Amino acid sequence: MSNPVPFLDLAAQQAEVADEVLAAWRDQLASASFIGGPAVEAFEHEYADYIGVHHVVGVSNGTDALELAYRAMGVGPGDEVIMPANTFIATAEAASRIGAVPVFVDVDDDHLLIDPEAVTAAITSRTRVIAAVHLFGQTAPMERLMTIAERHGVKVVEDAAQAQGASGLAGRAGALGHVAATSFYPGKNLGAAGDAGAVMTDDADVAALVRNVAAHGSSTKYVHARIGMNARLDAVQATVLRAKLRRLDAWNAARRTAAERYGEMLADVEGIRLPAVRDGNADVWHLYVVRVAERERMIAELRAGGIEVGIHYPTIVPQSAAYEGLGYRRGEFPVAEAAAGRVLSLPMFPHLSEGQCQAVADRLRAAARGGGR
Repeated sequence: MSNPVPFLDLAAQQAEVADEVLAAWRDQLASASFIGGPAVEAFEHEYADYIGVHHVVGVSNGTDALELAYRAMGVGPGDEVIMPANTFIATAEAASRIGAVPVFVDVDDDHLLIDPEAVTAAITSRTRVIAAVHLFGQTAPMERLMTIAERHGVKVVEDAAQAQGASGLAGRAGALGHVAATSFYPGKNLGAAGDAGAVMTDDADVAALVRNVAAHGSSTKYVHARIGMNARLDAVQATVLRAKLRRLDAWNAARRTAAERYGEMLADVEGIRLPAVRDGNADVWHLYVVRVAERERMIAELRAGGIEVGIHYPTIVPQSAAYEGLGYRRGEFPVAEAAAGRVLSLPMFPHLSEGQCQAVADRLRAAARGGGR
């Protein structure tokens, strides 16, 4: 076996920020400032400046961020939230937790992003929100989604968990809808050292509501205006995020270089469909997802050669056991369903070298020919 290529190398990222983070953590231990405080406030301001919004509220994780964003848009029991069928389950789960109903729609075949025409067809009198998922590192078709939302009097919530630093025609992910939610899970382009997330908005009232709900419905100690939740960002994670934010553009540029290498190295390989970037998008390549036939055989051959790969996602959400009660049938989401059986995520991280890209491409080429052994 040649030198193995990991799917993700978080250790290399951590090594870049370790000295800076450890020094800040020692200060936090000395001051005993763990919940909120200067580190959290500083990160919120820095991230707001980075993506171009007026307000960022740091929270506990991406799923809580989505729930808070939905709640801030007035979503409640029985309301409908339209979302793509091929998202991570958290997009739906956050709606279900507040009694709302996820309404799934298909995606476009070129980019696997939510299809605006399918969104229009799914809108009913109960629709409250369109959840625009920025998948794999590029933004959803926000211009069309915002037009649809305005026409029908609904709101757009961005699920920007896979798109820190990505941009579309109107700006960066997180600044394109009425409110946005993101996850800083360690494997994201901007990842913490544990769970963390944020809600982003230009609306001061929305930000104040999110901050209140995330702190047990309280803006003043022991005064509770509503039933809230415990979803605050801790200072330890904010410190990691501040250090990594300063490196995010460079890391995203390195991901783009790796994606360009894959594109060049795999351009002439039959049986492999390479990802496409939507016009006007600046992709940050959270994932590099190809589509292949005979996926299980190819995975086995890649792994036999020391190449770690992933699948995002093998089952679309409406066909998961958790949502079988909604009654969706096979064949209702032809693009998403077909993709679920073919998508294959190749190694992708900022420190992926040219030699590692070449090793992945060589092994994938051999597997595509059926000669991986």
